[in-house]
Amino acid sequence: MNTLVLFRSCRLFATMIGLATLIGCATTKPGETLYQRLGSAEGIANITELFVLEIANDDRVIAYFEDSNVQRFREKFNEHLCMITDGPCNYSGDTMVDIHVGMNVTEGAFTAIVEDLIEAMNKADVAIGTQNQVLDRLARLRPEIIYL
Repeated sequence: MNTLVLFRSCRLFATMIGLATLIGCATTKPGETLYQRLGSAEGIANITELFVLEIANDDRVIAYFEDSNVQRFREKFNEHLCMITDGPCNYSGDTMVDIHVGMNVTEGAFTAIVEDLIEAMNKADVAIGTQNQVLDRLARLRPEIIYL
């Protein structure tokens, strides 16, 4: 591949990334919270339900949830997602460390759960830019979840 073709390919790729970013930004309204962009209480409840279904059908991670109270998980994940996206909720569950200690969640399992959440958000028609903001906030919890 000659230098000119490589340069044009790189420029095209950079332009596509820039357009994708602009499209993600164009769907947000000034002053709108992440919680609102997710569809507020109804949207978060939908994402939570879709997430629970993704986990239930994921052989990579379902073993981590064998002894879980699914209804409590649903309620607390919903509260947590609402809170971390600047919604009006207060998370009343245990700390991430308390929940995950002894589970020995691996890097692979953590990645699988992230993929399940992405799939749930895709099914809920959450814009990619909004998904990235949710994932950014949740990624900060990684040290409180894996290998405990």
